[in-house]
Amino acid sequence: MVLGLAGTAVVLGAQAVGGDGSSAERDSSAPGERVRAAPKPPEPRPLPREIRGVHVTMPLASLPGRIDQYLSMPGLNTLELDIKDESGEVGFVSGAPRLARTVGAAKPYFRPRQVVARVRRSGAYLIGRLVVFQDPMLAEARPQLAVSTRDGSVWRTSAGHAWTNPYDKRVWAYNVAVARAAAKAGFDEIQFDYVRFPSDGDVSGAVFRGGPKGANGWVIAGFVQYAAKRLRPLGVRVSVDLFGLSATRDLGVGQVPRRIARYVDAIYPMVYPSHYGSGEHGLDDPSSEPGLVVSRSLRHFQRQLRGRKAKLIPWLEDFSLGRTRTAGEVRAQIDAARQAGSSGYLLWNPVGEYTDGMLAGSPESAP
Repeated sequence: MVLGLAGTAVVLGAQAVGGDGSSAERDSSAPGERVRAAPKPPEPRPLPREIRGVHVTMPLASLPGRIDQYLSMPGLNTLELDIKDESGEVGFVSGAPRLARTVGAAKPYFRPRQVVARVRRSGAYLIGRLVVFQDPMLAEARPQLAVSTRDGSVWRTSAGHAWTNPYDKRVWAYNVAVARAAAKAGFDEIQFDYVRFPSDGDVSGAVFRGGPKGANGWVIAGFVQYAAKRLRPLGVRVSVDLFGLSATRDLGVGQVPRRIARYVDAIYPMVYPSHYGSGEHGLDDPSSEPGLVVSRSLRHFQRQLRGRKAKLIPWLEDFSLGRTRTAGEVRAQIDAARQAGSSGYLLWNPVGEYTDGMLAGSPESAP
């Protein structure tokens, strides 16, 4: 039986633990009985004053010496390593949840504690990126956890990827179990990606068991709150990746930046210029104006996050799609992020090859 949210429970999803991110529990101790204070959770490691890092896939991390190559990049102070990716694979076996091992998702790409030790020796900050609801391995192996079609079969995107059901709390628990394993190994931050409903393919034909339509934003915020509550006691920060336009308008995928920002330490908007269509932010060809795209996108996020403590750290485009992305255009994005007052930036390249000199610190920043 699917343990989904239903009716009012969905609408109040982000309030299930408590509107301020805490849960109210009744004191059941007897009169006069001394109540032992709960142990204070460990403090997270210091955050770099300006995040400057790159994305690293699990296969790349498995190559001998490759992590050391990234850590030796001039100016780098942050490494983002996938711990569960778009395929549904988990990057490690030891410590992985039993379900990950059972469905064949746990792979021996790296040993988490060894990676943590190597990164800490370098003085860098380590983020574990975890792709949440796009999960072909779990969805195929456990169809009862998948987004389905009207005939009951597993629904897939236009690219053929199966998704797990965002309403199903068993899916929530599985992803948080992977995240907890990485946190216990010593990762400094867990960054949730694909924390949304699907956006491509025949979405109108997708069936989400366990909840009414129109509650997407509450469901996603509810998951983030659920995850943060279970991860923070381990001394790890919690963050999310969001679509670059999610602060501009409702994209229908459940990403409401202001609502999500109540529960996370940082929001990483994916402001890749090549992903904006003609006319967005008043630009005929956004990809040819990378600095303006980043500047105008971050302005919208700043409005959404006003009064929230979550830091704003954009993902920037260091790859070519539709046009050759030059070093000057990558630098224009970085300059725009800094001028917007962001807390740093991460560079994305799907094959892990980055433009030289893009991680140099600004005069005002220090590692």
